[in-house]
Formats: sequence, structure tokens, C-alpha cells
Amino acid sequence: MNVLFICGKNRLRSPTAEQVFASWPGVETSSAGVGNDADVLVDAELLDWADLIFVMEPVHRRKLTARFRSELASKRVVCLDIPDDFDYMAPELVELLQARVRRFLPA
Repeated sequence: MNVLFICGKNRLRSPTAEQVFASWPGVETSSAGVGNDADVLVDAELLDWADLIFVMEPVHRRKLTARFRSELASKRVVCLDIPDDFDYMAPELVELLQARVRRFLPA
């Protein structure tokens, strides 16, 4: 299963999620951002690769849908509702991600 994590700038939350779940059995991870200044900007190729897409906030889903409606037609996009209040790999962020993402991944 290919899992894509998306936040605004791809600097804190989505790279943390990518790292946290990189060793999950049966899962490949990647991350990107929806902002024009993102370190890795989400594109159609990444969306095509992904089997499951996680966004951190509702605004990320809106931006994604506005730009890539047709690419998302057959994709599952899950909003994690994690605000931009954390540093990269912050223990509190890791705990939130584990609590909210696990149930969507293979056992």
C-alpha cells in the first residue's frame, strides 16, 4: 500500500508522518505539500502513486481537490485534523499520528 501524507509546506507534519510509518509492514510512504513554497510540491504523479492519501487539515483537502479533482476521483483522502502546532518528529505529533493513522493501515 502506497501512503501519501500532505500538509502545507512539507516541512514538519507530513515528513514526520512519512518517517513514522516508513517501516510499517506492507506500506510505502511519501509526503508532499500543497503550498507553492512546499519543499516537495504535490503533483499528479504522486497522487497516481498513492493508494491512500492523508491530509493534515481541511484546507489541505480543499486545495488538493481544487487542483487535482480528476486525479482524486478514485482516491481515498482522509483528513487527520492535526493543526500546524508541532515541530518535526515532536513526540506529541508522533502520538497523534499513530492514534489517527493506524486504523487505516494493513494490520
